[in-house]
Amino acid sequence: MSTFDKREHGYENKFAHDEELRFKATARRNKLLGLWAAGLLGYESEKAMDYAKEVVRADFEEPGDEDVFRKIRSDFDQNNIDQSDHQIRRTMDELMHEAVAQLESDG
Repeated sequence: MSTFDKREHGYENKFAHDEELRFKATARRNKLLGLWAAGLLGYESEKAMDYAKEVVRADFEEPGDEDVFRKIRSDFDQNNIDQSDHQIRRTMDELMHEAVAQLESDG
């Protein structure tokens, strides 16, 4: 294997690792977001965990975060929860940072 091939293989491995980390971080962020929203919706224990799972599943509708945002926005609107779009998006960003930190500390 040439030096070029080794370098290419290294970049491919790093890309795969980074993509896996991004997927795990997004899933964890969505769970944390679901638990945050569940608290505002008044859900507790098992109902809160079930709601968090719904939020995680909502992310598989389309690429990006808009499907998750729309779910939270819609559920808040239906239940008269006073959170602006900006507040929801800011919480999504904050929880992404928290999810990444949790993954890094997990090992």
